[in-house]
Amino acid sequence: MDFVFDNNIPIYIQLVEQLKTYIVSGALAAGERLPSVRELAMMTKVNPNTVQKALGELENLGLIYTERTNGKFVSCDSEKIYALRLEYAKNISAEYLAGMKKLGFSAEQAVIYLEDLGGEDFDTSGM
Repeated sequence: MDFVFDNNIPIYIQLVEQLKTYIVSGALAAGERLPSVRELAMMTKVNPNTVQKALGELENLGLIYTERTNGKFVSCDSEKIYALRLEYAKNISAEYLAGMKKLGFSAEQAVIYLEDLGGEDFDTSGM
């Protein structure tokens, strides 16, 4: 896992978003044990309190859970994870279409452009 932070946005918010992306993409699989707070703090070069705050937010969202003496794990709620994945996809698609509209493309032309780039070969079996 690689983490990149922007100084203009609170670190814990960025950490939550990046971990959410790892979860919805499957980079962190359902049921997978997360590194400890200290390990994540060292990996991210972030204060452990900031990591704990981010993990607390993910737990509140139901994306991770804690087993008392075993650590924190990615949720096995595939419906919740899939719904978040679809929400992310919708937002990315809306941003793409808005950008293409600014360039003078219609939505249909934007889709054709993606197909021309190889989008037709994109594996959609996981969707």
